[in-house]
Amino acid sequence: MGNWLVNEGLSIFVILVWLGINIFLFVYYYMVYLSERFFYTRVLIGHALSWARAPAACLNFNCMLILLPVCRNLLSFLRGSCQCCSRNITRQLDGNLTFHKLVAYMIALHTAIHILAHLLNFEWFMDAQLDANNTLPYVLSQIGNEGTNRSYLNPIRSSETSPTIVAFTTIAGLSGVVITLALILMITTSMEVIRRSYFEVFWYTHHLFVIFYIGLVIHGVGRIVRGQTEQSLQDHKPKICASQFQQWGPNNTDCPVPDFAGNPPMTWKWVVGPMFLYVCERLVRFWRSQQKVVITKVVTHPSKTIELQMKKKGFKMEVGQYIFMKCPSVSQLEWHPFTLTSAPEEDHFSVHIRIVGDWTQGIFEACGGNKKEFQEAWKLPKMAVDGPFGTASEDVFRYEVVMLVGAGIGVTPFASILKSVWYRYSNNTTDLVTKKIYFYWLCRETQAFEWFADLLQSLEGQMLERGNADFLSYNIYLTSWNEAEAAHFTVHHEEEKDPITGLKQKTLYGRPNWDNEFRTIAGNHPSSRVGVFLCGPQGLATTLGRQCIDYSDADPRGVHFIFNKENF
Repeated sequence: MGNWLVNEGLSIFVILVWLGINIFLFVYYYMVYLSERFFYTRVLIGHALSWARAPAACLNFNCMLILLPVCRNLLSFLRGSCQCCSRNITRQLDGNLTFHKLVAYMIALHTAIHILAHLLNFEWFMDAQLDANNTLPYVLSQIGNEGTNRSYLNPIRSSETSPTIVAFTTIAGLSGVVITLALILMITTSMEVIRRSYFEVFWYTHHLFVIFYIGLVIHGVGRIVRGQTEQSLQDHKPKICASQFQQWGPNNTDCPVPDFAGNPPMTWKWVVGPMFLYVCERLVRFWRSQQKVVITKVVTHPSKTIELQMKKKGFKMEVGQYIFMKCPSVSQLEWHPFTLTSAPEEDHFSVHIRIVGDWTQGIFEACGGNKKEFQEAWKLPKMAVDGPFGTASEDVFRYEVVMLVGAGIGVTPFASILKSVWYRYSNNTTDLVTKKIYFYWLCRETQAFEWFADLLQSLEGQMLERGNADFLSYNIYLTSWNEAEAAHFTVHHEEEKDPITGLKQKTLYGRPNWDNEFRTIAGNHPSSRVGVFLCGPQGLATTLGRQCIDYSDADPRGVHFIFNKENF
């Protein structure tokens, strides 16, 4: 229970506060629209009015929040500011995209409630218009001064009014249709299957948020939802006068004709701050994108992976950070995130790009990866780089014991970490807090091991020379192989070095038994805080997160596994 609170306590607290504010806003505005001021409005369109306006208030709140988790420079600033205060706070910033998704789901929920309630409002309003027997709803739907747009309750009154006319001839209706369509496209194309297979579709449709916010701000300009003015409410008691509405008139001082007014637009007050921050964010990104980037080296690795080594004036990084890259010759608009595989001690920064889509294929071809001869330097494409930005892996050297778990190309942030360890030992730096690293790499193809094996061999040899062979324990798992490869492994299994990686530690086949691994590490380090870092799929994250809780001691002096996951 104690470790669950360490891993998830602050996150759960933040989520509960967010949900509490949503519930408070919903209930508060629901009750507001049950007040006397909106008595005649409810007579005309029913209690669905409260059901329409309460989620609108929640929409304002969530639309204020949703831009903040994607302001990368703001998060980097907060990470740097909070790093000296509390590790738990910085860990919450690593869940920025998860919170962004939760807020998006809440926006979708409140949008659905808002639309359904307004459809019911419109249906009841039409019933009132069709009833010409001088009933209160009918009279309310007709009341007003000709030529003005202030005193009457129904600003879209007409015997020919229909949902289609309202939707496409009023500001509220047209903007509502536009922002609903934009929201549907953004959410549906954000599904993982679309993002992984058609990232460009996700990227372009997600930028409909600009249209969404413009429509959101102007949605309430028409002031369609109206209630009594404050002065009218003092002169005209709705519940008393409703029973004698036939006697309304300017000479009736007890029950004069009620005066109505629409609420002023309020959404802009909620979103102007985040919109300003996001505009500043984009200006910073644009300024960075104009800085010159030089590609110093291109290396083609097996398993459809290329390595780009680059230089940029003033570029400073920490281990495990990532950058966004744009190649104008491939796409003028698209930016894609990549983890840095270089170490801070190197005079360049590098990324490893796996060829899995149109954009990465374009990079591969532009860099000459499909050619057998060398690519001239002046023919290499121009690149724009934004970053670097912080991730959970920045905290890796704060723990005495560390577990690094990478799946496939997810090993890239740990390449930066292990390279930094290598450089620190080469420079006789002995101030490392970290005393033990357990490294796990799960991969489907034998070729994928080749580009990373050289680094592990260098680190392995260096640790042996310094008599610190126990510093790094690495376990490489091959999760898929064919019959020919299996036969080759069997023949060479008894050799001193592994036939795949060339390392002394033999490659393992299948998947790790995480119960055994966590039990062993907990036994070897009984009074330590073990940092568990993952860059891999969500299924593996769920498994490791559960193991961290299960194998942590209830005693605060015992072993505690602290789970951290990379998010992009």
